[in-house]
Amino acid sequence: MSQSLLVAQLAERVAQLEEEKNAVAARQADAILALGQAIAAEQIDVGVDDPAQVQRIVADQVGRACRVSAHEGGKRVRIARDLHTGHTLIRELFAAGMLSEQKIAVITDAGTHLDPDERAQVDERLTQKHIDALGVRRIHDLARKIAAEVAPEKFAARTHRARSGRRVTVRRSSEPGMADLTAHLPAEQAVACYAALRKAVNDVWATPEPVRRGQGQIMADTLVERLTGHTTAEDIDIDVQIMVPVEALLDPDSPLPAEIPGHGPVPVDLLATGAGRKTWRRLITRDGIIIGGDSAQRAFTGALANLITIRDGGRCTAPYCDALIGHLDHIIRWRHGGRTEFANGRGLCVFHNHLRENGTTTRRPPRKRKRKPSNGAARQVRPPGRPQHSVKTFGSAATEART
Repeated sequence: MSQSLLVAQLAERVAQLEEEKNAVAARQADAILALGQAIAAEQIDVGVDDPAQVQRIVADQVGRACRVSAHEGGKRVRIARDLHTGHTLIRELFAAGMLSEQKIAVITDAGTHLDPDERAQVDERLTQKHIDALGVRRIHDLARKIAAEVAPEKFAARTHRARSGRRVTVRRSSEPGMADLTAHLPAEQAVACYAALRKAVNDVWATPEPVRRGQGQIMADTLVERLTGHTTAEDIDIDVQIMVPVEALLDPDSPLPAEIPGHGPVPVDLLATGAGRKTWRRLITRDGIIIGGDSAQRAFTGALANLITIRDGGRCTAPYCDALIGHLDHIIRWRHGGRTEFANGRGLCVFHNHLRENGTTTRRPPRKRKRKPSNGAARQVRPPGRPQHSVKTFGSAATEART
């Protein structure tokens, strides 16, 4: 068999599998809608009459079934719902394997503010454009343009509401030691910010000094300099909590990296480089376990709260959820005898904490963690009405260093 024939056969096979994958995703969307409707009916039967609470429960249970976060579960329910309320032609293309999940997501998102009749108009006009041959970005722009033409007043209202959602977030990057800083801004402000950073590139290139940085590097450095007020991006004041393996302290040649909670591993030697004032708050670990302590109070506060947050990587511990920690929760509830201690604490996002408080999640026993001996002293504390238990203070194993 010639190579050209082999390539043609493999390309045809890949295309066939892509269509099958899309068709399976369409069937899953149908099942998600049915599951969501069944969960909602069940909750209404048991007396849950708050629509917002029903939506949260549906999102959580669908997310668990799909093995994704509750946020993603709710998103999938909305997509499935909108596909069956106006997007008949788009749904047929989806079931035939002609459109991917990503394309379906941008189409339904463009018309989420429309009623079923208006969605049907968008649906018909989109399918006339042979969207199965268009890329995601072009489908995104086309769907939003048609939605704006179909219901201009609703589009304007949605645009004004969206401005209240402006925010800045930071997420870990796929590259080690890097993070992505994202600003969600009104379009004209975002364009103005980008133009200002591009102008800074031209200003650097216009100087007589040799330029050793690329355009992206100059823009990134300029952003840091202007936000922090420093003259160079590396000359920043930082106060960072890091988890350092004890082996890395005992052996300078140890390959084990340090870790910035929520942002992944960083080489130990890299933390000591660069200018600026750096304050490292180190927590010594062995086999990934942090030295912990107990508290006699009800709320997780102070050093104990910091330890739990760092141990959980700053992210919600609910299954499949990647949201930031919003609350520190007792695994065994306080009112059921659970103690405010390291092993009985966990980080939850606001959504999952509120979901549990409404009795919709299952309690699980605290994870057993091996305790390392420390130099801390033990004392007996018995709060009013609570069982007696010991409390450990932090010893020399948890250190704080300033460089």
